[in-house]
Amino acid sequence: MAAESKLPAVTLVLGAAASGKSRYAEQLVEVSSYDRIYVATATSDDAEMAERIRRHRARRGADWQTIEEPHDLTGTLRLRAKPGTAMLVDCLTLWLTNRMLADADLDQEVGDLAKALGDAEGSIVLVSNEVGAGIVPNNQMARRFRDHAGQMNQQIAAEADSVILVTAGLPQILKSSEEG
Repeated sequence: MAAESKLPAVTLVLGAAASGKSRYAEQLVEVSSYDRIYVATATSDDAEMAERIRRHRARRGADWQTIEEPHDLTGTLRLRAKPGTAMLVDCLTLWLTNRMLADADLDQEVGDLAKALGDAEGSIVLVSNEVGAGIVPNNQMARRFRDHAGQMNQQIAAEADSVILVTAGLPQILKSSEEG
């Protein structure tokens, strides 16, 4: 990605753990001329997660404004998605986990998020894990999470102008804003 590009209004970047999806999403935003806002949904509840967060921040550098928002993602997007901005949300599945653990109405919250994406004035790049390709989890909570994550990804993909699956660092275009 050498040349500057214009971002679609909504881009969903999917991939498995450590697939390169976050790095790819960052590159999409970096080649645009928009102001960069990184919306972090992770919480650093342990040393390993704190280290992941540190590495992500170091990789992005100082050109990004970071907003830590593990719960009110929809409110943040409604407030901050303005013309001339590119917001990168990393990641939807961590946000879903946070909301699930808070006993939120996940169907309502994902629906509200999808509506906010449709109403947004800036460009939004969302990162999410593709979690349904593995074995069936052995406990109810994990199966519930997998099912909600799959449904969320479908709903956000339907709203998105562009959907990209990253595997081994290689992007595969699933839906393009140029398709009409």
